[in-house]
Amino acid sequence: MARNVIVPYVLPMPTPAPVSYRRTLGLFSGTMAVVGGIIGSGIFINPSIVAQRVGTAGLSLGVWALGGLVALAGAFCFAELGQRRPRAGGGYVYLREAFGPLPAFLYAWALLLVIATGAIAAVAVTFAQYALALLGMDAVWSRPLAAGAILFLTAVNVLGIRPGAVTTNIFTLLKLVALGFLVVVGLGVTAGTPAQQAAAVPPGGSAFLALAAALVPVLFAYGGWQQTNYIAEEILDPERNLPRALVLGVGLVVVVYLAANFTYLRVLGADGLAASLAPAADVAQASLGNTGRTVIALGIAASTFGFLNLVIMVSPRVYRTMAADGLFFPAFAKLHPEFRTPATAIMAQGVWAVLLLYSGQYGQLLDYVTFCDWIFFGLAALALFPIRRHDAASGQPPTPSAFRVPFWPVTPLLFVAAALYVVLGSITSNPRNALLGLTILLLGVPAYWFWRRRSRPAP
Repeated sequence: MARNVIVPYVLPMPTPAPVSYRRTLGLFSGTMAVVGGIIGSGIFINPSIVAQRVGTAGLSLGVWALGGLVALAGAFCFAELGQRRPRAGGGYVYLREAFGPLPAFLYAWALLLVIATGAIAAVAVTFAQYALALLGMDAVWSRPLAAGAILFLTAVNVLGIRPGAVTTNIFTLLKLVALGFLVVVGLGVTAGTPAQQAAAVPPGGSAFLALAAALVPVLFAYGGWQQTNYIAEEILDPERNLPRALVLGVGLVVVVYLAANFTYLRVLGADGLAASLAPAADVAQASLGNTGRTVIALGIAASTFGFLNLVIMVSPRVYRTMAADGLFFPAFAKLHPEFRTPATAIMAQGVWAVLLLYSGQYGQLLDYVTFCDWIFFGLAALALFPIRRHDAASGQPPTPSAFRVPFWPVTPLLFVAAALYVVLGSITSNPRNALLGLTILLLGVPAYWFWRRRSRPAP
């Protein structure tokens, strides 16, 4: 006789919700990220290079103003891109959608291999050198302190976007205070003598050629605003706040850079600025003696530490997006369930940066591929054209409040031309470095095909 068997009903296990980024950053944090991504140690030290190349105070200020206009044009382009595609990964996302996965992969490849990690190593060493000088310690501790700073900030940023953003905000404000202090004390110093104030004719006799030669280091000093687009998915209301942060941040940096250069020229004169190895320290010392030089050293240490934190914080979002596309180690695509950060990508970046630091090759590698950054800047601005066409064809009319690049299409075309100029200038000034950098970039092609084939499902 058959028995009725009662099979208990087992409730299906609920599928866990996918871990996503935590939106916590407002307009202020976004703006500080833009400012912190641009201002490093260059504005404290490098204006002397510009003065050497142009020879006059007027041309020196003019080239910094021109560089500021180019930076604003780039900010306008990335602001609209961020408004249209407010996704983590920034430039990687724009390149992938406009030109396909290979250029996007090469961008992330160069960023992880050298651009971001090499910059982390280089800036960490600069921070360590200034910090050790302030503490009166031997320079032999430079590498250990630099490595310690990298690993400490790596841990901070694994713990969440909020700790990393707070660190960026504090140190960005400190660097702005240092630059404000520099300008204020510089205005109290007697202006340089007429003999200092300028050679009448720039080197080579051609103002145009002098401006062209000086524009490359100026544009590099203005670079970095694009990094805030990497964290678009962690910004509150990114369609509104990301464009505002970019325009406000770059505008503030332009004002600060022009004020700092005006101060250098007023105190040191064009010839004095060209001869100075540390113009910010020289201006502060002219007003306050050794106390002023110490304050500026503190400002540079704070500035480099803040820049270091920002690069460590934002860059892993690009690697995570690449991995989520199946083009890198799957572990890189995972967000920490509690901290909601790409913890594996952040830690791997920190380890690789420390290895580059101790290899001693980070400076050379960074020189090789720095110009690649501007290749991708220009391509990202060009990506706005097909992305606009795609949105128009898909019936997505812009809302009245949506950000749009002013003076379209002149603004993006001028920015692309500036990016092309930087790339060509880097190639002509050092073709060997450019060739090596291109080799590093092209090594990413077989890596791309490896990951592409690996990510395809078996037939």
